[in-house]
Amino acid sequence: MKRILATVIATALMTGSAAIAHATESGQDPITVASLDSSIAKTGWLQVLSQGDARKAKRGDINQSPIARELVAFSETAAPGTIIVDNSERRLYHVIGRGIAVKYAVSVGRKGFLWTGTNTVSRKAEWPTWVPPEDMRVREAKKGKVLPASMKGGIENPLGARAMYLGSTIYRIHGTNQPLSIGKAMSSGCIRMANEDVEHLYANVQIGATVVVRD
Repeated sequence: MKRILATVIATALMTGSAAIAHATESGQDPITVASLDSSIAKTGWLQVLSQGDARKAKRGDINQSPIARELVAFSETAAPGTIIVDNSERRLYHVIGRGIAVKYAVSVGRKGFLWTGTNTVSRKAEWPTWVPPEDMRVREAKKGKVLPASMKGGIENPLGARAMYLGSTIYRIHGTNQPLSIGKAMSSGCIRMANEDVEHLYANVQIGATVVVRD
């Protein structure tokens, strides 16, 4: 039992590709193992898995969230792979197994831009091109801000490092170059994540995954 626990802890404390490679070699589920690369809720056995690599965002780091992601117990009924966005809590839950999820802090729509519904991940993109909707361009123009018709991916792009598109809607789960908006209601309806977190989620989400956005 001690040997098994030691293996689980060692794997949980690995990061990114190292954890996935180790999981593949040892016959473990790489999606679950990759999701263990996080800061963890300090309760019960989850506390054991959390010891060691509790990363904190560095002030001024554009890629890190000011609120660390967590591996948490999740009692709601949802199939593994499901993404649940809670607008009031301003958190995103990625269900990775029965009774367990990775919880990320996000930025949700500001007043007048909140929405709820169920959709699926229809497309994924790395360093996506941003094409602002026409109504957004008109709205911002009234404030004296001229938005481009499109902007190639890059650190200045407001979509950040990754984007997961929701059905045929204009909404996405995407990164941001404004990490201080995380945990707040500041977007125009999209779900913003810090770049480090959106890369982590992106690596573990499949096309067709169910996304539930709720109050």
